[in-house]
Amino acid sequence: MKRILALLLVAVFMAQSIQAQAAPTVASVQREIDRLRTLAAEKYEAANEATLKIKALQKEKGVLQQREEVIKKELSTVSKVLAKIAISEYQGSGFGKSFELLFSSDPTKYLMDVSVLDSVSRGYSKQLREYVATKQRVQATQLVLGDRTALLLVEQKRLNQQVTQAKSALAKAEKLLNSLAKADRERLLREETDRENKILIASKGYAASYKGDNTRGSIALKFALQQIGDIYVWAAAGPTRWDCSGLTMRAFQAAGVSLPHSSRIQIKYGKPISYSSLKPGDLLFFGKPISHVSIYMGGGKMVQAPRPGKKVEVVPLTKMFGRKPFVGATRL
Repeated sequence: MKRILALLLVAVFMAQSIQAQAAPTVASVQREIDRLRTLAAEKYEAANEATLKIKALQKEKGVLQQREEVIKKELSTVSKVLAKIAISEYQGSGFGKSFELLFSSDPTKYLMDVSVLDSVSRGYSKQLREYVATKQRVQATQLVLGDRTALLLVEQKRLNQQVTQAKSALAKAEKLLNSLAKADRERLLREETDRENKILIASKGYAASYKGDNTRGSIALKFALQQIGDIYVWAAAGPTRWDCSGLTMRAFQAAGVSLPHSSRIQIKYGKPISYSSLKPGDLLFFGKPISHVSIYMGGGKMVQAPRPGKKVEVVPLTKMFGRKPFVGATRL
């Protein structure tokens, strides 16, 4: 009997121990939520890049389609002229077979035969060459158009994947938060609010202390600092909601510099600057691949729109922003 009781006590203890190990702590939940929100921001930045590529491809495709229509009209005009010539030549001297070959699927090779060209009246050689050149332009345009259409489909698929993954990360974070007991959930939210309020107060203090000058970097930095406290929203570029590259884009727009809405593309603009040579207004890039951009404020601080769940803030600059390494800086 004693042995059975002892075994029962051991079983109960082990069950309680396993349950205790399985139950997530508030701190671990907070870390995982922050990780998932940061992951969402990374995916959203990849989506920004895909969005820009899609817009560029759509614009290029539109231009190609317009060009194709123009060339087709030119081809139609030249074809009508040659058709009249063919009829005339056939009736007059029997050159109809030559023109029949000309209108075949591959007249280029045929027309490259000098002996054949010589057999056709010299007065028509210009029209013949014009027809071949125009037909080649139509075919070339159609090939490029098909290539751009394929690339467009690839980028659209990539965009959908990145957005889906970002939303999935945020949904997991929300589910994790809701898995906590009510008291723990309220505690986590309260601690998160207190932490963000401290960052906000400090950020406003840094913003108020910055004087700057009339350089482009300084003007952009002043603009960004004016947005302290605005919330992060993917693909937002103001006036009160921002993502990281949307904030930097608008900030430098205020300074007269045009940037794309993508951290991965923004790094290609301006002059590369080493970490040891940073000045206020320089753009800072993080992640491999790049998934975050901020603006250096000086004094070891930077201003940024970091991720979902946070606001525009001023934080210390380090060579590792969370799990994202510093990968470069540019001066515009």
